Order: sequence, then structure tokens, then C-alpha cells
Amino acid sequence: MLAALSASSVAPAQVGPAAEPLISYPNITIADSVVSEVLPQPKEVLAPSEADEAPVADEAPVSPKADLASLVAQFRSSDPGSRELECLAVGIYFESKSEPLAGQLAVGEVIANRANSKGRFPSSYCGVLFQRSQFSFIRGRSLPAVPRSSRQWQTAVAIAKIVHKDLKDSAADDALFFHAKRVSPRWKLKRVAAIGNHIFYR
Repeated sequence: MLAALSASSVAPAQVGPAAEPLISYPNITIADSVVSEVLPQPKEVLAPSEADEAPVADEAPVSPKADLASLVAQFRSSDPGSRELECLAVGIYFESKSEPLAGQLAVGEVIANRANSKGRFPSSYCGVLFQRSQFSFIRGRSLPAVPRSSRQWQTAVAIAKIVHKDLKDSAADDALFFHAKRVSPRWKLKRVAAIGNHIFYR
């Protein structure tokens, strides 16, 4: 509105009663009432209400004794919330979407353990996924598309959040490698668990 006023000559009769005080500028005269309508006025700062302080669904209190299925139900979502969690969820989805929840948790733990390995592997979930020749579903430098409305994807997102927040222990808690039971890579590594169709190693 100020730009429109400055582009033309405005007579005092057009902006308010003649008795109203005016503010003068080099090329424009504007009534106080117009300035108060155009310029933002300071707002009263209100104390936060209880509703403002209520936790969002993702931050709801978690019982330390909750079983994995209950945690998955609590955190199931189509939106991971960040690029890093999306990478973790994509890894869980493509490597273990048809596995039992414990198997999906173990796959997520491997990705997280690699990211936390202090230099042995890349230091982020995305870095772990994109490390050359580690995950067969990765092609190039972009994540493969996933059906975000599917229950399997939403479960993978929940597992990713559980792993990231370290809410549930896994039988493969310290594993850094895994393979499908149908293959025998003859790794000289310590076997730590067999869950679903995968074997996990340290």
C-alpha cells in the first residue's frame, strides 16, 4: 500500500479527516491512521498454553518396557522427517521389508552401527548406503523410489526412528555386516545372530 501511495500524489482529504495529524515525507503525505494500518504493530507476547507444550505424536513418551510391535505402531508414518532417517528407512525397506520386525530392526542396527563406527565406514546413514558396492539396491547417487503409502514403507520408517532413538535392543546390536541365508560368502567374521532370513556378523 505504501508503494501505491508513493507512486501518486495523495491529497489529505483522501486519507482521512482534515483535523487528523499528518506525517510528511519528501514525496508523500500520509495520515497517521494509514501508517498504522500499513505498518506492522507490535503484538502482545502470550505465555505458551498447555496445548502448545503438548508433545507431537512422534515425541510421545515411550515406555522402556514397550515391545517392538507396540513401538512400531507408535512410530509408523509415511514421512521419515529428515533425509538421514529417509536413508535409514530406505535401507531397512529394501533389505528387509518382508522380514519379521526383529529382522528389520537388526538391518537398521547394521546401518546405524556402520555410521557410528568412528571412521571404519561413512559417518552418516546416507553415506553408509551410498558407499560403493555395499547395497545392491543403490544405483548411482539417488535413492530408489518407494511406495510411501504402503504399510511396509511405513513400518520401515517406524523401525528407522526406533533405531535412531535407540529405543529397542536387537540380537544384532553390534553387527556391522549381514547376508541372506541363501548365500555363503565365507566371511572370516564373528557371527552374532541369525534373524529371519539373514545372518549378522561383527
